[in-house]
This record gives sequence, C-alpha cells and structure tokens, in this order.
Amino acid sequence: MASLSRFIQRAPLPAMAAGLLQHHWTTTSCDVEKKPVVSDDATKDILTAVKKTSSEGKAAETPSLTLPTTTTTTTATPLTEEKSPLEIAKETEQAQPSAPQKEVGVVVSGMQRDEPGVFHDLFPKRQLWQPKKPYPLWDDNWDGKKIKLSGDKEADKDRMRKIRKEGVTRHIILIRHGQYDETHQEDEKRILTEIGRKQADLTGQRIAEMIQGADEKFGPCNVKIMRVSGMARAKETADIIAKHIPNVERAEPDEIFNEGRPSHHIPVGKVSSSIIKKIDEQHPRIEEAFQKVFYRAPPPKGLGDDEDEEEEDWVKVEEQKEEEKLVPAPSTETSKDEKEEKKDGLEEGEAVKKTEEESSTPKVANKVNEHHEFEIVVCHANVLRYFLCRALQLPPEAWLRLCPFNCSLTYMTIRPSGTVSCRLLGDIGHLPYNLSTFSQHHGFNW
Repeated sequence: MASLSRFIQRAPLPAMAAGLLQHHWTTTSCDVEKKPVVSDDATKDILTAVKKTSSEGKAAETPSLTLPTTTTTTTATPLTEEKSPLEIAKETEQAQPSAPQKEVGVVVSGMQRDEPGVFHDLFPKRQLWQPKKPYPLWDDNWDGKKIKLSGDKEADKDRMRKIRKEGVTRHIILIRHGQYDETHQEDEKRILTEIGRKQADLTGQRIAEMIQGADEKFGPCNVKIMRVSGMARAKETADIIAKHIPNVERAEPDEIFNEGRPSHHIPVGKVSSSIIKKIDEQHPRIEEAFQKVFYRAPPPKGLGDDEDEEEEDWVKVEEQKEEEKLVPAPSTETSKDEKEEKKDGLEEGEAVKKTEEESSTPKVANKVNEHHEFEIVVCHANVLRYFLCRALQLPPEAWLRLCPFNCSLTYMTIRPSGTVSCRLLGDIGHLPYNLSTFSQHHGFNW
C-alpha cells in the first residue's frame, strides 16, 4: 500500500485512475447498502495504463478502461432487535475469510462445529453432516473398526477372505413402537392405543417365529438382546413383544434411543431458532445411539490387528455363543406326570403305541448359526430413519423422506468386512390392513 502511494506521487496519474484507486482504498462494505469494490486485477490494469501514459509523455487524460467490480451486500438490522442463530451464521460467513484448507489425513465425518456460514440459506453449515468421503463413495472404516492392512496385496486379500468367511454377520432389527395416544403432553400418559397393543402383539409373534425357525433351510435366528428407548410407548411395545420371546436378554431402557430431531431435513424451508437449538441438543445423543448399535463384529481369533489386545473380548463372544447355541422352543411334549395319568386310563398296549408315536415325531432343529447374531431395537420413527441413512452412508438430511409405519420392521445387516445392507424397509407384512397406521393416520389414504 505504501509503495503504491509513493508511485502515485511520482507518476502523472490520470485523474480517473487516481480517483478509483483512492476509492478502492477507502471504500468499505459496512457504511452503505451496496458499493462497488475494485478488484486486484482492476488495480493492476490501472497501474499498467498509468506507466504507459507516463513513459510516452502524453498529457494526463482519462484512459478508457472497463473495470470489473463485485458487489457486497449487508442487511441493516435494528440494534434493539435480537438476531436469530441463522442471521448470526450469515453475518459470520460474510465477515470471515475463506476457511483454511484442512490438513490431509484428518478428515472426520460428522457435523463440523467450527464451520462458518449458512447452507443454501437454510440452516447453519455447522449443522450439516459432512461425510469423510464425498457421496456416493463408501467409507470402509465408517465405524473405526477396519483392520490394518499389511501392504502385501496377496496376504491382505487372503486375510479379508477368511474374515468374510469365518466372521460374524450382525443383524439389526429396528422396530418402531405401536400407535399411541397423542392427546397428552406427559410422556407417561402417551401409552399405546388398542390398535397399538395389537400391533405389538403380532410383532412379537413374528419375532418369535424367527427365533424358533421352521426347518433346516429356514433356521432359527440367534437374537442376542433387545434394546428399547426410555419413552413410555416404546417400553410398552417392548414389554408386549417380550412375552413372545422370554428367553431373549433385555437391556435396561436407554434414553439415548428416545425420540428427537437427529438433524435437519431436506427439503425444508428456512428453519427457526428453536429447531437449530433442538439439533444442537439432540443430535449428539442420537449419534451416540447409532454408534452403540451399528458396528462390525470383531474379527475371528488370529485375524485381528493385535491378537493379544482382542483375545479377551473374543473369548467372551465365543463363551456367549456357546451358551446360546440351543434356543429353547415352546414345549410340545407331554410331561412325565401327564403320561402316567394317561397310562392309568389306557391299556398297556395302547400306552406303548402312543409313546412310540410321540418319540417318532420329527423335531425342529434349534441349533443356531454361530456366524450370525441378531439385535432388536424398539425405538422411534425419527431415530430409526436417521440410523438407516447413517448406516447406508446416505445424507442424514434425507431422513424425513422415509415413512415407517407403527410396529414396522427395518432390518439391516453388517458384514464382517464392514459392508452394510438393508433387507427390510418399514415392513408391515405381519400386520393386517386394519392395523396399518402411521401415528394417527389409518390405512393408506392420507
């Protein structure tokens, strides 16, 4: 700036050029609604013209120059008016310089809390989910549990093949609660309606059939645990389902699975301050819930990064499998006492014949597949929609485009390699049409 000032004093500067340069130095974007600002390229053009005029000894005259300009805009806000978070985010975007380039190798997925500005005039950029890899690329270390490769292509390929073949596939079944009474504000009063209880009962029957299995082809499913949120409607739904699967372990109700607003949704209009506040408060909790359930199983023994560090956890997993290899099925056999009573009223030959018939009745093979384990989560529409988008590495802001009915099943698998698939999406095939609801909407004509 100082050198340019000295140059102007020495050179016969054309009047317009001098005026424009002076205008460029003194103009700011905060004293008027709109002002022209001369760009750096325009300044160079002016100086070139000045040098040419000076060297040829011509009288100072106004050169004919086309000056590119940019326009900056500020919106005047009364001092007494409280600014919304969205307005503050906009002003921050205008006031701050471009964000510095992030260091290579430290890209982290999630909401970037230090991101300034506004996303397409909708909501603060800091509340936009940023993937580690740009869509639609797949982040193969999305859960932070990918094994470290050695660099030997053949050895790594063989190792991953063994993990896929010998590892455990995790099956996650997300169940939305049954229809509930929405006329109350207090959570303890927002209990299931009669329809909601019937929905939960039929859902429990379906899960029981999965656990029981049908035959060797349609084998039983090894359900390890059922989780539930801390809200009344979800707990009541889980209680009814649990009556049909009494041998499945139940976790204590966990409030991290409670309903909430996990992120912004698109399409959307300009959001309010209350929505921005809700997302700040509720997103971290719901993201924590996602990470509690969605992850790949530990690799088989001997195929992990550090066998010593993971041996203890792996042994626990193996012990738990041994304990639950045989899934108890509802008893269809006659008790010893009942048999004795029947024998008293029958001839000996008839009793022997009946006993032989009972012993020859084929039994369903209840041995579960040790390479598969299931986990059930009874929760809420917004939460499970967010889970689905996150697990499939789709933009979480698309969650409201999905519409899971009450007591619907959304079923996902996580392979030992970390790939994720959705096998069922909002399935209500176990419910008749007169029990098909989305909250207070009945049937499909809404």
